[in-house]
Amino acid sequence: MHNTQKKIPISLSLSLSQAVSRIEVELATAQASIANLDLYVLHHDMFGKGVIKRMGISPDGFIQMALQLAYYKDTGGSFCLTYEASMTMLFLEGRTETVRPVTVESTTFIRAMCNPDSDDKERKQLLQKAVDKHSLLYKLAMAGKGMDRHLFCLYVISKYLKIESPFLAKVLGEPWRLSTSQTPAQQTGKLDYNNNPELISPGGGFGPVTEKGYGVSYIIQGDYHIYFHVSSFKSALNTDSARFANLIKESMSDMRELFLDSLQK
Repeated sequence: MHNTQKKIPISLSLSLSQAVSRIEVELATAQASIANLDLYVLHHDMFGKGVIKRMGISPDGFIQMALQLAYYKDTGGSFCLTYEASMTMLFLEGRTETVRPVTVESTTFIRAMCNPDSDDKERKQLLQKAVDKHSLLYKLAMAGKGMDRHLFCLYVISKYLKIESPFLAKVLGEPWRLSTSQTPAQQTGKLDYNNNPELISPGGGFGPVTEKGYGVSYIIQGDYHIYFHVSSFKSALNTDSARFANLIKESMSDMRELFLDSLQK
């Protein structure tokens, strides 16, 4: 015979004080982080992907050069370690790899843009070389031939083996003062600017990852619109998101000027 006697329910005594206290601490931390974020959204509609393609240049490469030019102007003539996210969807469970857009070719172009002794013909040639190098680096990253995930694996192994590596500590400890990402525009069939303009969102992406830096995510919407999310920390004394966004707009315009003759044909 089985004992079918029902157990009398026991009144539970729950202590939520510690959980509530933790939630309050985390809420205050989140609110402080939000309050310290300086966000400016730039809707660039002077020209978009269509015009850039008519220049014979990769839209992503063009935008990355504009970001470098804006940073150079913003800092009075400096370059910085720059991050661009690249997808590795060619691989099973692939996620991201890092593209480092600042190269010898890109810095040569940026300096020429700010050098009054350089002419537009030279600047256009240097821009093409810089974008070609950027496109190559992006393709290598997509094919699993980037350097940063390799370095990260070496870092993980060094920690497992308890080996100190001054090289890895230096390379992986350098701050990314410009963190960038392109948001995919066509996640679904409805995200079509021409047919469903009311459904278009300016997107989102990486914020700043260091106190004295910027986060810039951008989304290319159709042939005529590019949205930029520019973010920084209000507590930083040397950054200003609205100022940087205006410099992006200015740099995009300056670079388009190099192609006016060919665009008017």
